[in-house]
Amino acid sequence: MRIDVEGLSWGVPGKTIVRDVSLAVAPGETVGLIGPNGSGKSSLLRCIAGLRTPTAGHVRYDDVDITRWPARDRAHRLAFVEQTADTESDLRVAEVVMLGRTVHRSRWRGPDAADHEIVGEALTRLDLTGLADRPWKQLSGGERQRTHLARALTQRTSALLLDEPTNHLDVRHQLELMDLASRTPQTVVVALHDLALAARYCDRLVLLHRGGVVADGPAAEVLTAPLLREVFEVEAEIGRDGLGHLAVGYREPVRQEGATK
Repeated sequence: MRIDVEGLSWGVPGKTIVRDVSLAVAPGETVGLIGPNGSGKSSLLRCIAGLRTPTAGHVRYDDVDITRWPARDRAHRLAFVEQTADTESDLRVAEVVMLGRTVHRSRWRGPDAADHEIVGEALTRLDLTGLADRPWKQLSGGERQRTHLARALTQRTSALLLDEPTNHLDVRHQLELMDLASRTPQTVVVALHDLALAARYCDRLVLLHRGGVVADGPAAEVLTAPLLREVFEVEAEIGRDGLGHLAVGYREPVRQEGATK
């Protein structure tokens, strides 16, 4: 599924948070949204998911404006995993993941064998099989994050939108999650803080600053010392690690004029 964002702006009274953003995501591409806190990553992602209505511009999936889709049709086509998710329910992990199948069955039909098979596959892919009967309230933050991603996978959508999905995860699960996202045939847009993960697993990076796009392209073209200085206000060195992946080393923050030690 192709995603086109055209001249999109969004904000709250008195403040524009996303400013005239345009980008195109090819079918099956994994695009990372990066930028400092407050750059508009999460707000832009929510507009792309149809959870916020832009004040200007459009979001189109395969040339169809997202506003033309009823909520159920949208859930058939795209899945959104938010940065933090909570619930007061007493559902078990397998039951939470099964919620992703709700859109594929009628109101009166319960889960069938195919639904249970799809849920089992998602639990395995996210290393949750051993937690299938664990109550939601007993999960750690990382386990909850993996559970919500598993639920999104069971929707079997063409597009997957992820807002800081590696939050609360240990290193192993961060790598596994991003490897899964990069290998899926789905079109993926993911907001990330970790520049090393973004560089390693995304086909393309979109760098946001003060609500607008300042760079869009391969990691080697976006993660440059001048851009990191301008946007993140740090002195950085760009190189390669022992495995050949792009690596960013930080020397020090950019000192503002007149600042003292």
